[in-house]
Amino acid sequence: MHIASIGIDLGKTTFHLVALGERYKVLVRKKFSCAQLLAYTVNLPVTLVGLEACTGAHFMGAALRQQGHEVRLIPAQFVKPYRKSNKNDFMDGEAIAEAVSKENMRFVPIKTEEQLDVHAVHRVRDRLVQRRTALINEIRGFLLERGITFAVRPIHLRKNLLAVIEDAELASALAAGALVAGVEATGERHPSDHQ
Repeated sequence: MHIASIGIDLGKTTFHLVALGERYKVLVRKKFSCAQLLAYTVNLPVTLVGLEACTGAHFMGAALRQQGHEVRLIPAQFVKPYRKSNKNDFMDGEAIAEAVSKENMRFVPIKTEEQLDVHAVHRVRDRLVQRRTALINEIRGFLLERGITFAVRPIHLRKNLLAVIEDAELASALAAGALVAGVEATGERHPSDHQ
């Protein structure tokens, strides 16, 4: 049995391996956990392995490369044309195995751990900036309903928000005092006095 290429469809907990021989004949079709997959591939002869470039692909690619295999990551949109039937995990694995063997295929380089760390920091920072922007816009919207406007940049809100809050506390205290004075002037009991 000579394996020409292997395609592995990655999942969160299960991995579907399809090995193709000459003329894309399916030689192996198996389902594994991560540990089982690495234990299985370590015993295979060095071969060409294709993975779809998705979550977990860089880890699995590096692990398979350490075993001596030639590993290539393929963008998902380039795998789709090779799927012969309805989408399922084994069909995806077979399509990956076929696509990886094409000479004119485009591949994604496997990232190092340092590159993955930098990428993660940038993604977290982008999400924090988006959340900060959303919160600032929401605060500006609330204040606009009260007739208070601020320029768009965050620095304007940061510099003046404390004064707005202090004014709001003063206005709230004055409004409460006016309500109490109005109730006393009319002889009405305070609403909280009603049982």
